[in-house]
Amino acid sequence: MPVSPETLAAFAAASMILLVIPGPTIIMVISQALAYGRGVAFFSVLGVGLGDLAAATLSVIGVGTILAASSALFMAIKWIGAAYLIWIGVKLWRAPVEGVDVPAVLQRRAEGWALFRDSFLVTLFNPKGIVFFIAFVPQFIDHGAPFAPQAAVLVATFVILGVFNAYGYVLLASSARHAMRSPVVLRRLTRTGALFLISAAVASVLVRRA
Repeated sequence: MPVSPETLAAFAAASMILLVIPGPTIIMVISQALAYGRGVAFFSVLGVGLGDLAAATLSVIGVGTILAASSALFMAIKWIGAAYLIWIGVKLWRAPVEGVDVPAVLQRRAEGWALFRDSFLVTLFNPKGIVFFIAFVPQFIDHGAPFAPQAAVLVATFVILGVFNAYGYVLLASSARHAMRSPVVLRRLTRTGALFLISAAVASVLVRRA
């Protein structure tokens, strides 16, 4: 096995501690679950998983180093990601919110794929995440063993945990959605999530480059 069970367990524990802290991606997933329900929001979970995979893969092949070294590139991606977060927040604010009795899922596939796209791009265009991952993974790498197999196992572990974490938040948010059938309450919750998402975008721009 490329990574020892002890190292893998330590990496998984550290990753879960980091993942359970809600960031812009999780805030977006929660807001989408409140607005559209569990079935449609599941597409956002898939987007998070693919976004984590792409970001982590880019990190381990060296893109994280480029972002850490290039202030201009780092800031450009940060502004693109922040602008996209704000756009999604505005979309959530303006989205019509229905009660629990929603139309058939087949009629909402377009919404689902839009959520997939949004969550993927928000997760991918998070330069702090890419730079963090390239600083985080080496702590669990055995430099006396081949790098690629170890990195593959750690990346796969992080992505799987990230998907389960995002889906857990979807379940919690969708349960709250079913408990509160009033469209007025759902609208307020969704708009609260939208405000948090926009605030997270603003905060991400204000965070100083490490």
